[in-house]
Amino acid sequence: MFYNVLNFPLENTIPNRIDDLELILDDYRPDVFMVCELNNETGANTILSTLQDINPDYERAIFEFNTSDDAIGNQNELQQLIYFDSTKFVLDSQAIVTSIYRDFNHYQLIINSVEQTTDPIIIDFVVCHLKASSGEANEDFRLQMVDDVLEYIDNFQGVRNIVLAGDFNIYSSSEPAFQRLIDPFGNLIFTDPADRIGSWHNNSNFVDVMTQSTRTETGLGGASGGFDDRFDFIMTSENMSSNPEISFIPGSYNVYGNNENTDCYNQSIKSSDCDGAEFSFAIRDALYNFSDHLPVTLELQTNQSLSIPKINAPQMLTISGSNLIDNMLTLKAHASVLNNLELYVFNSLGQVVKTIDVNNALISIDVSQMNTGIYYITSSKFQFKPLKFVVNH
Repeated sequence: MFYNVLNFPLENTIPNRIDDLELILDDYRPDVFMVCELNNETGANTILSTLQDINPDYERAIFEFNTSDDAIGNQNELQQLIYFDSTKFVLDSQAIVTSIYRDFNHYQLIINSVEQTTDPIIIDFVVCHLKASSGEANEDFRLQMVDDVLEYIDNFQGVRNIVLAGDFNIYSSSEPAFQRLIDPFGNLIFTDPADRIGSWHNNSNFVDVMTQSTRTETGLGGASGGFDDRFDFIMTSENMSSNPEISFIPGSYNVYGNNENTDCYNQSIKSSDCDGAEFSFAIRDALYNFSDHLPVTLELQTNQSLSIPKINAPQMLTISGSNLIDNMLTLKAHASVLNNLELYVFNSLGQVVKTIDVNNALISIDVSQMNTGIYYITSSKFQFKPLKFVVNH
């Protein structure tokens, strides 16, 4: 997940914004969380504490102040940072890539796999915030920033798995900075996993990938123009579309909070015009309160095995009785995992619909309000084949 966190924590027009962020993060639970518009280390630690309330295994990189704006005032107000689930990733290194206005931040993560010693999978995460505003001069600044980071990446040795995420502030794929990223004749070609190349500014045909602005009301900090731009991106190096060791899952790119409702164009994200089956009003209200942007998400897959504790699901966790359920699902948990196991219930779309803390040997889960369909139970702390059950009212 990448998220523009809107001048956090200094922007305080809406009080207790961190509570809204906790609701968002608890719902999605990203394995990697990248941010921009982070103001200071206090904010960095507040977000980490919020993540660790959800999962104590979250860690973060070292917070570093922006240096690229030193020649134009040294205001150092907007930084980037990365957070990650330490059971799944190891932070190997980090570096600053200087440019104009704002740095790029490069974080090298290694997948915490069984094979990491003999065959490590390294992912280079580059997080950025390009120059804002329309006009030819600002387009030139964005192009210069992209040229700076591509020059830096050109020095990498061998074929690398690169994720470029950030608030690009780009109005169309025809803009020179974006064309440079996808240039088929360049040394490095980036792929748009959403596969939505075009002119998205003020174009309702691109509502499904729009990320800004969540608001029409003024005075809350950030933009207030309503939902009309695709500014936030997660892109990958071209090899990550087909690399069997690490690749993005086709169709998994998503704008979190965007119900892809055409009526949402130019509206507030919490408006009834933005209703839909995927994201509830409660989630959209939290997104509205926290930032003028929506997060973007992407799922990655690997053919390696994560090096986290394994349990034998048939012995440690079982479904009591039939897995065809009407109202109440009952699970049996082995004593060894009590108070140390958190379960997630996913629907067939891969969305978390319930989270359960295991405190008792018998776990009762009310499914009476869940839609008819197939569901899966997994855990973030242990590896086991997902338990499948079917809700059939």
